[in-house]
Amino acid sequence: MDFLNASDAKREFGDLLIKAQHSPIAINKNGKQVAVVLSAAEYGRLQSMKEQYLQSALQQGLDEIEAGNESKGEDVIKRLRERIK
Repeated sequence: MDFLNASDAKREFGDLLIKAQHSPIAINKNGKQVAVVLSAAEYGRLQSMKEQYLQSALQQGLDEIEAGNESKGEDVIKRLRERIK
């Protein structure tokens, strides 16, 4: 991934758009990464992957309910919090 500072990205915006068609470009401001510019095609792939993951997770939950493995909402939240730690 290429990196540009914000002022260079502003000045070279046309080139930035062309480069983003081939690989994501990270934009830094004050030494910190604040954005990533990527092609519309790559964004579409990411959205599709996200949707597939969510559909899979929902189906898994439905399968568990059908199998009688229901959980209380509080138990689910507790397990999620433990996974985050």
